Amino acid sequence: MSISCIIVEDEPLARNLLEQYIQKVSYLHLVQSFSNPLIAIDFLRENKVDLLFLDIQMPEITGVNLLKILPQQKPLVIFTTAYSEYALEGYELDVVDYLLKPITLERFLKAVEKVAQRLTPIKKESGEEKQEKAVETEITPNFVFVKDGTKLVKIRLQDILYIEGLKDYVIIHTSHQKVVSLQRMKNLEEQLPNNQFIRVHNSYIISLEAIDAIEKEKVQIGKVFIPVSDTYRKSFKEFIEQRNIKLD
Repeated sequence: MSISCIIVEDEPLARNLLEQYIQKVSYLHLVQSFSNPLIAIDFLRENKVDLLFLDIQMPEITGVNLLKILPQQKPLVIFTTAYSEYALEGYELDVVDYLLKPITLERFLKAVEKVAQRLTPIKKESGEEKQEKAVETEITPNFVFVKDGTKLVKIRLQDILYIEGLKDYVIIHTSHQKVVSLQRMKNLEEQLPNNQFIRVHNSYIISLEAIDAIEKEKVQIGKVFIPVSDTYRKSFKEFIEQRNIKLD
């Protein structure tokens, strides 16, 4: 496997250190290094790479803003910075890892390994490789981290009953608490395994394990009745019937 990458870092010493570390990893291929983030943006609009090592504090534009304005087909990102307060924002932008300067080789290698694990299912195609992909899918983490105010809260998937969307917020109802997080339903939905959770309404995602009863237009979870909208009724029916449960 080969992972193409670029560096966007305005500090020469930090940029040189990253270049040296990349040379030590056989499957990393450094395409180019940039000191100017604006030139890097132009490059990324015309060229596709797998991984971006991105400094946050730069004079022309911050790494956070650079990431936000990139086209939809973004590379995976590892933030590099001397400022730990940006970690939470990194999680919101779905970066792979967050390296705090001065960066040690050991910490660098751990971050790169996370990238390799993410890219492996995408790059594998057939035969034994497909079997490996299935195994990787099975060992997906059984929890998510969500931002609650100024902290990140770890929530086990098995504890989630349902998720309720309210404009730019979601309320995660678990078996023992409610967590309110500033994010879109779509973003959270993409983090959940689609064999355990299903969206039944613009405002609701439910856990299959938590369902107590199913009626034509609603689902009961505990004492709560959740509507199944016309938009999601067909996909919900297929989701249930794939598990040998007939709704008719």
